[in-house]
Amino acid sequence: MLRAVGAGLLFALAAGPLGAFVVWRRMAYFGEALAHSVLLGVAAGFVIGLAPGIAVLPFMLGFALLLLLLERQRLVPVDTLLAVLAHGALAGGVILVSLLGGVRTDLLGYLFGDVLAVGAPEIVVLALVAVIVLGLLSCFWRPLLSATVSEELAAVEGVAVGRMRFLLVLLLALVVAAGMRVVGMLLVMALLIVPAAAARRFSRSPEGMAVRAAAIGGAGVLLGLAGAWELDLPAGPTVAVATVALFFAGLVAALFAGVAERRG
Repeated sequence: MLRAVGAGLLFALAAGPLGAFVVWRRMAYFGEALAHSVLLGVAAGFVIGLAPGIAVLPFMLGFALLLLLLERQRLVPVDTLLAVLAHGALAGGVILVSLLGGVRTDLLGYLFGDVLAVGAPEIVVLALVAVIVLGLLSCFWRPLLSATVSEELAAVEGVAVGRMRFLLVLLLALVVAAGMRVVGMLLVMALLIVPAAAARRFSRSPEGMAVRAAAIGGAGVLLGLAGAWELDLPAGPTVAVATVALFFAGLVAALFAGVAERRG
């Protein structure tokens, strides 16, 4: 359980600030398409004889670059195209896994996570991911923020907009791959988007929103793991539900605060 808590908090620490950019740039569909490609990457790893944890990251980086290229086309609306690719990748992954008759795969573990089975090597990997994500975000915070607010103005100011978008996609692929073990591919975007969405209402600066998103994600991890322990529930989905509950609790609190302010 202590390893599960450590893994969950490390993931929340990396996912919170990055999730703020996902919310600001409205990249939820992009993240979903990326997350749904995890299973296809796992199956591809089995086909070529690589461990899933090793095979997923390069596969997802390649898939993310493909998504970036396809976003530039004008034949199909981008959100429609991403939805098609997301469901296609998920269905393709399930089919490919089913064809691997000689390989035993824990399909539910990949779909919904297995944070209680996290070991020391995976803790080290999550810590490394958190350091990389937070380090790069701190180094490129201003240009990333400028490109998020307005790519045209950022380009005029000399910001390499294309590189910033590539960096953001790279970090998103890294975090989604790391979150596969914590909450699974179907729920990983919950810990990216929901804490940032909850923090947005109570933040007056981008930096404050990033910090609050990490804190809310960490609180969701702690509440979810405690609920899973006490009620004998699956850990990954319980963490996601706890995070969503915190979002609605904040929404209700904001509504009551707004009513009280108008009456006052």
